[in-house]
Amino acid sequence: MSGHITGLDARMVLDSRGHPTVEVDCYVEGALLGRSIVPSGASTGAYEALELRDQDASRFGGKGVTRAVTHVKEHLEEALVGLPVDEQRLIDEVMIELDGTPNKSNLGANAMLGASMACLHAGAAYHELPLWKYVGGVAGGLMPVPMLNILNGGAHAASNVDVQEFMIMPHGFDTFQEGLRAGVETYHALKSELKKDGLLGGIGDEGGFAPNLPTNEDGLKYMVRAIEGAGYSTEEIGIALDVASTEFKHEDGYHMEGKVLSSSDMVDMYAGWLDAYPILSIEDGFGEDDWRGWAAFTKAHGHRVQTVGDDLFVTQSERLSQGIELGAANAMLVKLNQVGTVSETLEAMDLASTHGMNNVVSHRSGESEDVTIADFAVGTRAGQIKTGAPARSDRVAKYNQLLRIAEDVHEYRSPFA
Repeated sequence: MSGHITGLDARMVLDSRGHPTVEVDCYVEGALLGRSIVPSGASTGAYEALELRDQDASRFGGKGVTRAVTHVKEHLEEALVGLPVDEQRLIDEVMIELDGTPNKSNLGANAMLGASMACLHAGAAYHELPLWKYVGGVAGGLMPVPMLNILNGGAHAASNVDVQEFMIMPHGFDTFQEGLRAGVETYHALKSELKKDGLLGGIGDEGGFAPNLPTNEDGLKYMVRAIEGAGYSTEEIGIALDVASTEFKHEDGYHMEGKVLSSSDMVDMYAGWLDAYPILSIEDGFGEDDWRGWAAFTKAHGHRVQTVGDDLFVTQSERLSQGIELGAANAMLVKLNQVGTVSETLEAMDLASTHGMNNVVSHRSGESEDVTIADFAVGTRAGQIKTGAPARSDRVAKYNQLLRIAEDVHEYRSPFA
């Protein structure tokens, strides 16, 4: 027998950048069983579901979430009370219908996702299951290979580096614990290398170092130095990039390092990088509307690098279907708040994997102590998680949760084997 939702509550809490976000509580048979905090992005795609902010300049610089919190308390609670807590698809469909807009702009994707994730947690708690097992069911779990963003640029840092994230992927190890240790040691090795060169400054939103560098390629050189400085080979630890190129795409092309590059120039630049560095994955190498650039790159180089659509797909089945048809990418970045409900996220992930694409579960730059995505990555068997540097508690919380889960889930394998 299923328990029924008897109440929802919501409040404003702060995210890792000190901006307001929404926290939702879900009550089942009168007991508080589920709680979630909604993340928030900095470099957001134009096609993402709408994050509802108050736009009142006198409070939190216009970033308040009073309206979203009110929507949970006044509208979503009324709609969801009485529903079985373990009918996730039904819960999400009721909210989608209540909102009635294509991009969640009526109730706000932050209000809806807060409720959706709180109900997911409550369902797991009601059935006395760890969240990863509740999400995964009989499929069991798979520990994800982590992408650790150890050098930040772009919208995540106050530096002159265009590429938003330089990540390491410890994919050549037998267990998650060994892979994470190698990643952590490489992070500290990068600190030493930057210190040696007098480039050690602050860290970015996701915990990576944020030096000013002469060129983007210097970031790649530092990654190799860090990997080798930590005592590992580039066979064991590869590089992943999030270029976030929508951020510097203008009508006349891509503005990088004082030059204006066409899509084909970008393809050539990446090809050169692939020849010279151990790059396993390139995310958002082209703008969110540059379908032609994406398809050309994936056709030419998709056999030797993972091409990941983030702003391109925004975790939405409709955009993903378009990309599948065009052969635009071979992987999708998965961010729950880009679409606004758990069910729609799972639907998009299923569509990707059905068409032979990889899924990469991801945090946002505005995070919290909420660790939902750690369990989500394991339960969905995504195989990859992107959740920042091993620094800042909002990022480390996810790694610590994965270490706990790894005591029960031992399957861990490289998506690039």
